[in-house]
Amino acid sequence: MTDSPAGDSAGETNGGEINGAGTNGGTRILVTGATGYIGGRLVPELLAAGHRVRCLARDPGRLRDLPWRGRVESARGDVTRPETLPAAFEGVEVAYYLVHALGTGPSFEQRDADAARAFGRAAAAAGVRRIVYLGGLIPAGVPERELSPHLRSRAEVGRILRESGVPTAELRAAVIIGSGSASFEMLRHLTERLPVMITPSWVRTRIQPIAVRDVLRHLVDCVRLPPEVNRSFDVGGPDVLTYRDMMLRYARVAGLPRRVIVPVPVLTPSLSSHWVGLVTPVPSGLARPLVESLRYEVVCGEHDIRRWSPAPAGGPTGFDEAVRLALKRIQDADVSTRWSSASLPGAPSDPLPSDPDWAGGSLYEDERELAVQVPPAALWRVVEGIGGENGWYSFPLAWALRGWLDRAVGGVGLRRGRRDPARLRVGDSLDFWRVEEIEPGRLLRLRAEMRLPGPAWLELRVEPGADGGAVYRQRALFHPRGLAGHAYWWSVAPFHSVVFGGMARNIAARAEQYAAAPAG
Repeated sequence: MTDSPAGDSAGETNGGEINGAGTNGGTRILVTGATGYIGGRLVPELLAAGHRVRCLARDPGRLRDLPWRGRVESARGDVTRPETLPAAFEGVEVAYYLVHALGTGPSFEQRDADAARAFGRAAAAAGVRRIVYLGGLIPAGVPERELSPHLRSRAEVGRILRESGVPTAELRAAVIIGSGSASFEMLRHLTERLPVMITPSWVRTRIQPIAVRDVLRHLVDCVRLPPEVNRSFDVGGPDVLTYRDMMLRYARVAGLPRRVIVPVPVLTPSLSSHWVGLVTPVPSGLARPLVESLRYEVVCGEHDIRRWSPAPAGGPTGFDEAVRLALKRIQDADVSTRWSSASLPGAPSDPLPSDPDWAGGSLYEDERELAVQVPPAALWRVVEGIGGENGWYSFPLAWALRGWLDRAVGGVGLRRGRRDPARLRVGDSLDFWRVEEIEPGRLLRLRAEMRLPGPAWLELRVEPGADGGAVYRQRALFHPRGLAGHAYWWSVAPFHSVVFGGMARNIAARAEQYAAAPAG
């Protein structure tokens, strides 16, 4: 599941005890998915409205570096483990369900349904007065059994929550336009990178997109819904467009030449998702449910939400304005959350490379150390700025090839880049890594999210050296799973001196360049 909101400095619960910040007054709210794209933006909106927020988390370290961490509580729990939920619901009045399975195959629908059922039962047992769920806009006239697996699962989750005994508001949205959303990144990169496009037939399907700011407004307003409201609501912006229209209008807003778009009927959803994965940062595994939903006409059948969540004075945000706002955020490096904020499915029970006694058998290591004649702060500047546009400081072709291979087998590749060009925080995605730990000025630990036969980490350390200089320590770790894992390590080991050795030397050299550059 994509729920991993947390924060140890924001307080956490173990064994039923909840600690953390809080304020007097306001509604007591539980938010799942607070490190995801929507959840990470919803929490500060709820706080601004005067509510008291608790975040449910599998890993209570993930909220630690967020700007609002000191204003929320956190509870350790997992919607797939019902026994962990009761403590999180203590005293809660309204609960937001913002988690979804990202996987494929027949089991993900069952996981989604089981998790929603557990959440609904826990909420009912705790006397929660309302559940709020963000799902997908369901095409009119299409039987549920004929929907794509992901839309079908979203609809089933909404039904389970509405039948839980707790009044539920299910908001159904189509394409969400906002900086960092998967739908927007897909649209942006397809339009910017392909001036001439041979496109699937779904580019002619009508869609009612909605700006992320309007989604958040509706979600916050659902706190005030009366108890008799237990239903779904279609939510959308003022424009109904085809995907082709959206690409052409994006190009106009972004100041690009007019795009040439030629639809063809031969690209299946599977082929389309691989095509999207090749051209955009969105991996094919995530692109597929997005593409499958675009096969249907998704237009609001009603606008009843306006009764309880009226539009602001200027009306709902139009498509062009939503694009302008998103591009401004990107230009200003002010993207608070991204589609990649949510962790990929992994194995959180794996021991960390910092464990004093490695509990998982073999552990391969590649260690490098260099003395650098620069202040530690200059070296840390390079370390924290690694990846994205700055690259990995060694053998670019090797890194690019590894990224291409990863995307070829359905992985994320290198195109996720960075959320912020200069700063990192725990939980940030960084190309095909995720920030697992950061101690500013001292330590950056990355965990690999590429497809590998075993977990892998990359640790970069900065320590004080002699005469005001610094020591750079670099450690790559790999815990092989089975024979394939051992074979993988030894197959790439001959390249380590070039890749990892060159990386250490070039990071040191870049730090020396920064230190030598004149101030300002």
